[in-house]
Amino acid sequence: MSDSEHYDPLSPRHPKAAKDSQERRMPRGLVIRLFAYLVVGHVIAAFLYLLFVVAGAE
Repeated sequence: MSDSEHYDPLSPRHPKAAKDSQERRMPRGLVIRLFAYLVVGHVIAAFLYLLFVVAGAE
């Protein structure tokens, strides 16, 4: 009998401890991208706010 007869696609391939530690951390690229989007979004919002403040001062 071969191993393919007893193959279960739903069974975990890696030990549970390694899987848990991997799931808890976000990928570094995602963290950097999220931080950049937050910073850029706030800079654009501040610029738009400044435009409205300057336009309303007249």
